Amino acid sequence: MMICPVARQSIVKQVAARLSARSMSTVVADAVGPKCYGGTYIVTLIPGDGIGQETATSVKTVFDAAKVPVEFEQFDLSGFTPENDKLMQEALASLRRNKVGLKGILYTPIRQGHSSFNVAMRKELDIYASVAHCRNIAGVNARHKDVDFVIIRENTEGEYSGLEHQSFPGVVESLKIITRPKTERIARYAFDYALRNGRKRVTIVHKANIMKLADGLFLNTCRAVAKEYPNIQYNDMIVDNTAMQLVSKPQQFDVMVMPNLYGSIVSNIGAGLIGGPGIVPGANYGREFAIFEPGSRHVAKDIQGRNTANPSSLLLSCVMMLRHLQLNEHADQIEGAVNKTLSVDGIRTPDLGGAQSTTDFTKAVIRNL
Repeated sequence: MMICPVARQSIVKQVAARLSARSMSTVVADAVGPKCYGGTYIVTLIPGDGIGQETATSVKTVFDAAKVPVEFEQFDLSGFTPENDKLMQEALASLRRNKVGLKGILYTPIRQGHSSFNVAMRKELDIYASVAHCRNIAGVNARHKDVDFVIIRENTEGEYSGLEHQSFPGVVESLKIITRPKTERIARYAFDYALRNGRKRVTIVHKANIMKLADGLFLNTCRAVAKEYPNIQYNDMIVDNTAMQLVSKPQQFDVMVMPNLYGSIVSNIGAGLIGGPGIVPGANYGREFAIFEPGSRHVAKDIQGRNTANPSSLLLSCVMMLRHLQLNEHADQIEGAVNKTLSVDGIRTPDLGGAQSTTDFTKAVIRNL
C-alpha cells in the first residue's frame, strides 16, 4: 500500500511531536540516585552475547579481589531470544530500580527478526548520551601516537529511530528523525563534558551539505548551543571528511558530538586507531539512568568460548561506572592495574598481538591491584 504525500507528512509530524514531547517529559530524578544498601551498590549486570559471559566473569573476579562494594543483579539476556522475552522486561525493571547497569553487547539479527535490544534499552530509559573514550594505552601497538579524543553520540534518534516502511514493492523508505530538543540536549551534554573535563574544543560532525534539513537542524542547533560556552572552542566537519581526518591526523580531535549513525562509524574508526575494540571503554547516560558498556559495540561471537577475549574494554567501562558511583579509589585501583598489565607486564590477549588467555589477563590484573 502506497502512502500519499499528505498522509506521509502527517505521520512524520506526529512522530516528531511524540519524540520531542517524550524527550522533554523525562523528570530530573537524580536525587533518587543509584541503589545503595549498607554501603553496597546494587548494579544490574547484562553480560550480553558472544564474549559477554567471559568478560563479565573477569569483571566479577576482579571486583571480588579488589573488594569493590558492588553487588550485581545478573540477567542473562540474549539477542537470540524472541522480542517479547520476559527476561527483557525483568532486566528493564531492574535497571529502573537500580539506576545503574553494566552491559555487554547483545546480538541484533540482520535483515529479519526483532529490532535491536541494545537500542530498545536506550530508548526505553531515555539514555540519550553515548560516551566513548579513544586514547592510546602505553604498551599497546597503535597506528598513531598521542590519540586522546571523546566521542559523544546522540543515542535515541537519527537513523536508529527504526521507522521504515515499504511504500511500494521494491521501494523502502527509512525515516531519519532529528529534533531540536534532543539535539540541544546532546550538544549541551558535549559542551558541559568539555568544560568539566578540561577539554578545549568540540567538533560537530554532520552531513548538512546533503541532508540540509535534518543535519542542517543538527548543525545549526549545536552552533547555537556553542555560543553559550565562550571558553570552549568549536568547529564543524562533514562526516566523510571526519573519517579521512581521523585516519590521517587524529590528534586534532578533542571532543566530538554527532548523530547516532555517525557515532557508530566514528567509534569503530577510533577503535582501529588505538589497537582495537578490546580497549575502548564506553558509557551511556540519561537524566535518571546510566548503562556502562564497551565503547566499540562488537559481540565477537567468532571467538566465543575460546578464553581469548580481551576484558579490558569492559573493565575500563567499569572504571567509568565506579567514578559515576563516586567510588574513585576503587576506580583508580582497577584502572592502574589494567594499564600496568598492558604496559609494564606486557600481558596481551590475541587481539592485541599476544598469546595470553582471558584468564591469564584477569589474574595479572588482580596481581597488579
